[in-house]
Formats: sequence, C-alpha cells, structure tokens
Amino acid sequence: ITTLLRLGFAAALGLGVDESYMVTAGRVLSLGYFDHPPAAWWLSRGAAHLAGTEAPIAVRLPFIALFALSTWLMARLGAAVATEAAGYWAAVLLNLSPVFGVTTGTWVLPDGPLDCALLGATLCMVHALPSRGRRALLWWCGAGLCAGLALFSKYSAVLTVAGAAGYLLTTREHRHWLLRPQPYIAAALALLVFAPVIAWNATHQWASFAFQGDRAAGLRFHALAPFGVLAGEALFVLPWIWLPVMAVFLAALRRGPAEWRSWLLAWLAAPPIVLFALISAWSSQRVLFHWAAPGYLMLFPLLGDAVARRVHLPWVRRTLAGTAVLVLTGVAVVSTQVRFDWLHPVIAAVARRDPDIEAIDWTSLRDDLVARGLLHPGTIVGVPNWRDAGKIGYALGPEVTVLCLNRDSRQFGFADPPEWFIGRNVLLLAVDHPERGARDLAPLFESIEPLPPAPILHAGRVLAEVAVLRADRLRVWPPR
Repeated sequence: ITTLLRLGFAAALGLGVDESYMVTAGRVLSLGYFDHPPAAWWLSRGAAHLAGTEAPIAVRLPFIALFALSTWLMARLGAAVATEAAGYWAAVLLNLSPVFGVTTGTWVLPDGPLDCALLGATLCMVHALPSRGRRALLWWCGAGLCAGLALFSKYSAVLTVAGAAGYLLTTREHRHWLLRPQPYIAAALALLVFAPVIAWNATHQWASFAFQGDRAAGLRFHALAPFGVLAGEALFVLPWIWLPVMAVFLAALRRGPAEWRSWLLAWLAAPPIVLFALISAWSSQRVLFHWAAPGYLMLFPLLGDAVARRVHLPWVRRTLAGTAVLVLTGVAVVSTQVRFDWLHPVIAAVARRDPDIEAIDWTSLRDDLVARGLLHPGTIVGVPNWRDAGKIGYALGPEVTVLCLNRDSRQFGFADPPEWFIGRNVLLLAVDHPERGARDLAPLFESIEPLPPAPILHAGRVLAEVAVLRADRLRVWPPR
C-alpha cells in the first residue's frame, strides 16, 4: 500500500534541486562522484537508461523499490530483536516518519540505498553474533557485504560501522569474535565493495573525501547549535515519534550489555546522533538534519517493541491513526499543489519566494528556448551555480551539455570541465541576480550579447525569469 502511494507521489512532483543535480551530473558514469559514493547516481542513471526516459517516476523507481525492501527488513529486524508484533509496528512507524517514509522512500537521494543496506547489515549481524560454524561465517559475510553497500551509498555509513566495532569491544558475551576471523572477513568484504570509491578519489586529488571532511571543520563555538540540530531532527522524524525513540534509546543504554540486542542497536544508533550534534557546535557549515537519520533508523525496532506492548491502549491507537492521517494529508496537499497550484494565493501571502519553483520541472524554459531557435542537440549551456545547473540541465535534457561556470561546480566540474570547451560558443542562463552573473562571466568570453529572458511557468503563472545571453568563444577557465 505504501509503495503504491509513493508511486503516485513520485509521479506528481518534479525533481527537487538535489535530485535534478544528481540526475543531470550523473549522466556521465563514474567510479566516484564529488558529493557521494556511486550507488544513488548509478541507480538513477540505470533506471533512466532502462526506461528510456528521465521522467521523475522512472528515476525514482529504484528508490521506491529499495524502501519497500527496507520496510520488510525492518519488520524482520524487529522480529529478530523482539517479536513479530514489534517488527510489524517498527515497519509501520518507519513508513509514518516523514524523513524516512516520504523523502528517503521516494526521492533520488543517497539515503535510500544507505538505509536499506544498513538494515541488511544489522539484521545479518543480529543473526551472526549467536551463531556458530559455517552459519556464522555466512551471516558475517552478509553483514560485510551490506556494510560495503552502505559505504558505497554514503560516507556517513562509517559511523554505523564504528558503532558495531564499539559494541564488540564493550560486550563480554560477544567480545570473543574479535579473536576470530569472521568479522575481519566481513571487514575485508566491505572494503572490497568500497574500493572503487577509494580508487576514484586517489586519482582525483581525494576531492570527495576532502569535501565531506571539510564539513566538520571550523573554529567558532556555537553552544546552542547541538540543541537546534536535535530539535530539527525531531521535526524531521516527527516530535511524537522522536521523543519515544529517544526514550527507548536511553533505556537501552541504561540496561547495558545485559540485553545484548538492544545494546547493539544503541551502539549502532549513537555515533550519527551524537557526532552530528557535537559537530554543529564548532562547524563553520550548517549540519543538515537528515544526516543523523541512520542513527534513528537503528532504534525503530526498539520503538516497535514498545508500541506492540501498548497498542491496546486507546491513546496509542489514536496517535498512530492521527499520524497516518497527518502524513497522508501532507503528501496529498503537496502533490495537488504542485500539480494544480490551488494554494497560490496563500503561498503568495506568506512566502517571499514561491517554493513551487523547486518542486516543478523547468520544462517551460526548454519549450521557450526551442521555440526561439536557441536550443538544439549539441548546444553548450553555461550556468553560474550548480543548483540551477541541475534544474536547468534536467529540464533541457541529455542532448544538451551543461557547464557550471563556478569554482564550486561539484560533480559538474568532473563530468564536463569547462576547460574542455575553450573556444566554443555558450548559451548562458542565469536565474538569480542575472546582472551579477553577466558581469562575473563576461571576462571569460570574447563577447556576450543579452537576449530576451525566458520564463519558468507553473500552471500558466510566471514563477521566475531566466536571463539568456549568447556568449562567443570561451577564452579561459578557471577565472583569474
């Protein structure tokens, strides 16, 4: 049922900024990418190739399928940790939490394959720890393979892997595994799966590792920032789910290794939740609230067990039903607004910038440029920043080459480096502050000719205008 709902949601919305960027920059396949490991990039590119289209429903389909698998894995993990009823309610709650059931479960993001692989690794480890002989080796190999796939999806998976090592070090009942080969075979498998990412970074000045590592850098101290991060994470999970999740987390820590399954989940959950909150206290960059989501993911089996033991209480049933209604209503409102623009008067009254511009595909821009004879296969388009480059590149289609004419070009700088196009004519498109873009880009070309702007339309209404400039012969890159 939830998969069918996600299919409808995926078809109703255009690709968001990050999704458009991944689909556009991911048209050039690579063993590694600037922002994240390859899993999500390969999934969206493979889906587009097999379907013969980059339509939102096509590129999102692998992520919807993976979340269906994640739902099943959560149910099996809850059953292995506690009871079948615990697994059922853990799966239900996972689907009701927006950060998992709506965004991770639908959109083209690294979090979909990450969460699925982490659940697989955790389930294998829960079975491996009490096993013996060949059966134990198979479960450990499964855990290592899934851990490798998690690392192949998003670098933050290393925090959960570190949590597993912390569990083995602190649990007398299972510490003997550190003297046996199975965990090290699992680690070798994980490293083997992750090896292409290391190889790509080694041949690209360690660009991806440096970019992600820089997010933890900073010298200023923000004493209240960790509380703000935790509050934001609570909103993403839903406050009335987040509070019980933290309660079962603290209860598991209080019980300690005596109940090894809950202790294991607590160890797997702690690094992302604690570390990202702490990093926000000194980082010079903003810590995004969904980064810690894998930590909360590990606690849903414990929450499912708590709900299973209290589901007979009327207030628990009412909370579950109310949450389902709230989430479904929110999804329906967003979907119909993006399709029909029926909330425009309300949005115009409360928002300075219409958020619909990020939720629709800018196909009207393509139609306008084609009608004016400015766009044809082989056209080279230049955009001043990577966010707009993703949205514009996705709207214009794979026949058009998109250059991000900015030092911070992310994956665009590796897919289509501007220096490859020295001497070529470029069609410049700028959304925000076009006069600044034209001024900054003018020294790069022999001449620039302004043309009439092109609109971005939504339900017949102009959301924004895109400055259009014809630039003759790119002279130099990067800019001095």
